[in-house]
Amino acid sequence: MTNESSRTSDAVTPRSLGADLRAIRKGRKLTLTDMAEALDRSVGWVSQVERDISTPSIADLRRIAEVLGVPISLLFGEAAVPPEERGYVVRAGARRAMGSAADGLTEELLSPDLTDSFEVIYSTFAPYAGLEAPIKRETQEVGFVISGRLNLMIGERSFSVGSGDSFRIRGEYYTWDNPFDTPAVLVWVISPPVY
Repeated sequence: MTNESSRTSDAVTPRSLGADLRAIRKGRKLTLTDMAEALDRSVGWVSQVERDISTPSIADLRRIAEVLGVPISLLFGEAAVPPEERGYVVRAGARRAMGSAADGLTEELLSPDLTDSFEVIYSTFAPYAGLEAPIKRETQEVGFVISGRLNLMIGERSFSVGSGDSFRIRGEYYTWDNPFDTPAVLVWVISPPVY
C-alpha cells in the first residue's frame, strides 16, 4: 500500500523552472550538450538548472529564452497557487502568457505546466490578423474553435472554421488569418509541447 501511494504522489511533479526548461528543450529536440554550447555554459550547469539545483541569473534566463525561442515571461513563475492545486488546477486569472503577441495572436497556457507529452493553449486571434508566411512544427495539433471564425491553409488545402468546429495539423505547413470583425478564440492541444 505504501508503494502504491508513493507511485501516485510521484506521478504529478509540481511545476518548476527546471522541469519546464527540460520539457521545452526536449520538445525542441536539443540535447544538454546542444543547450550548453548555445549558452556557452557547461553541460553540468545546464543539468543543474534543469534539476533546480542552480538558479540562473536574469541574463541567463534571457539567453535561455532566446535559444529556446520562447518569451522570457514564460520562464518566470506562475501566479500564487494554493499548494493543493499546484500541478492540478489553473485558475482563469492565473494562466501564463505564451509566445508573443506578434501577428495579432495572444496565447495562454491552460496546462498546469509544460512537463506533459502535450500542452493545451488558449489562443485569441485578433480581427484582421494573420500569419505572413507558412510555418511548420514537428507536432500533432488539434484546434477547437470556441468563438469567432478563422481561415486556415493546411498544406495545400484551405478551410474556414467557426464556433464548434475542430481541425488537426500533423507536421504540415500552415497559415491562418482572421479577416473578420471579431476575435477568434480557440483551444489547441499540441504534442509534443513547443513552448
